[in-house]
Amino acid sequence: MITHTRSIRNLWLPAVAVVLGLWFSGCGPQGGNREASTSGKPNVVATSTIIEDLTEEVAGDEIQLTGILQPGADPHVYEPVPADSVALEKADLILYNGYNLEPGLIKLMNAAGNKARKVPVGEVIKSLQLDKAGEKVPDPHVWGDVKNVIQMVNVIRDELISLSPEDREKFTQNATRLTGELKQLDNWIGKQIATIPADKRRLVTTHDAFQYYGRAYQLKIIGTLIGISTEEQPSAQTVRKLVDAVKAAGVPAIFAETTINPALITTVAEESGVKLAPNQLYSDSIGAGGGAGDSYIKMIVANTRTIVEALGGKSTPFEPAAQPQK
Repeated sequence: MITHTRSIRNLWLPAVAVVLGLWFSGCGPQGGNREASTSGKPNVVATSTIIEDLTEEVAGDEIQLTGILQPGADPHVYEPVPADSVALEKADLILYNGYNLEPGLIKLMNAAGNKARKVPVGEVIKSLQLDKAGEKVPDPHVWGDVKNVIQMVNVIRDELISLSPEDREKFTQNATRLTGELKQLDNWIGKQIATIPADKRRLVTTHDAFQYYGRAYQLKIIGTLIGISTEEQPSAQTVRKLVDAVKAAGVPAIFAETTINPALITTVAEESGVKLAPNQLYSDSIGAGGGAGDSYIKMIVANTRTIVEALGGKSTPFEPAAQPQK
């Protein structure tokens, strides 16, 4: 079975353990414990929770899967812990988002002397370009458009087949099932957004993570408190400009996000006289196990229903049709 490694251990061992090649666990506020694989199956590491979830769906139990980030963790600001180095060094394949979504892990991955093939799954998508400190940089939040995720699933499938050719049929079947459901999800989102009054199809969020979603499903992004990375800190002038933009747009609600402190976006809502949507949006991570957004598909469904209902539309449950067995 796939081994998930999302629990936290508040234990640090001396760096000399790495030199000696000893097994150790590291921890941090968002890191996870690691266990050595004894299954004989290929070791695959996924950096983000979204990539991990998609990989699990495609791989089934044919690999040993390690996820670096926990649900709810922010990949933009995550600081690697010693156990992450161990996981990366033991990997046969590393799947990461790319476009600098997870800068700390990318730096660690490139510095580590590991044998793994490193694949930036999100970079199969031609990125949107956003402004950061006066320069154009790629927007890493490619999963907002479900059509992009279908391409990402195909990349994951092909990489897994290259790693474990004897499991080709299983990986192919699982990817086909998943992409079939994603196609239904893409269609469902469009129908939900269409119920929002045309002049209310405008989105204001905490950070600039919904450009792909907005472009794909006809929502105009009015503004955000911060840019594409949550490392940024909004100035008082930025807050004031966003308040003015919200007032001018006449949107009925704005949105907080699960990975970011909601204090400032709450201030924007209060000062602009609009409500803060009752549910937060999942932006850079899936939600905790058992919650409304604990898989990629469920997080997109939850986001869509939250947006639609807060902006004056009417949502219906996502109920994918059963797909024919091949």
